[in-house]
Amino acid sequence: LGKKKIKQLNFNIEIQPNTLRELIEQCVKSEVKTYNQKRENVQLLPFLSPKEIQEQGETGKIGFGDISNNTLAIETEAIENAIIGFKDGLYVVFVDDEEIKALDQELNLTPESVIAFMRLTFLAGTYW
Repeated sequence: LGKKKIKQLNFNIEIQPNTLRELIEQCVKSEVKTYNQKRENVQLLPFLSPKEIQEQGETGKIGFGDISNNTLAIETEAIENAIIGFKDGLYVVFVDDEEIKALDQELNLTPESVIAFMRLTFLAGTYW
């Protein structure tokens, strides 16, 4: 995984997904909702508590979280982009350490299931 830390997110999904396509749709819907809420609920005078400063200092960047782009995400476009990204091989999905290779592959998710979305980075180089 290189030098990057793994980012863990909790997704609030509305229905139990039965296929990878449904899982991607539910995860994207959750993220779009979170993204849009951040743009709609802007603080007029942002400030940081000492705890927030400490937490942000551990990651190496301290900021107020100002958002300069207030454009809301469109859910249907975001879902379409996520599906196209999977088809194009920009990321892979693992459920309980098993790679899911097809969008319509059946999933057997349990409350203990671990889902990993791994973005792939393509490297290019030349010989000297």
